[in-house]
Amino acid sequence: MKSFLFILLLASAVISIIGMNEKQMKAAVKLVTNMCLQKTKATSEDIEKMHKGDWDVDHTAMCYMYCALNSYKLINKNNTLNYEAAMNQLGELPERYRDSAQQCTDQCRDAVVSLNEKCTAAYELAKCMYFCNPQKYFLP
Repeated sequence: MKSFLFILLLASAVISIIGMNEKQMKAAVKLVTNMCLQKTKATSEDIEKMHKGDWDVDHTAMCYMYCALNSYKLINKNNTLNYEAAMNQLGELPERYRDSAQQCTDQCRDAVVSLNEKCTAAYELAKCMYFCNPQKYFLP
């Protein structure tokens, strides 16, 4: 049991030092996707629409985005981007996403206008991130 915990801690340390590879990132995204779909009752169709650039979705899909961003600690309690957390997580991304993620994080830092409603705020932030660079959009 102790050796399993040691291996788990070592793997976590390696990921935080060298970052995730594509396969690990996809697995993390899938985990959050499944959790947030179940939690919010959003439809897979709406999530797929957003990944294709069609952001005309139901409010449950907006809440799905809040769940996803909150899972990654990317949204503050006041419904703004947690810029510091986003910057800290950049190094964990596969290298081919880092420059785009940095640029889009900077560009979308103040994208939220609906501060009074967490689901809409998360939707606005995610939408900004998508349109910043659709080819490298990786949010769940």
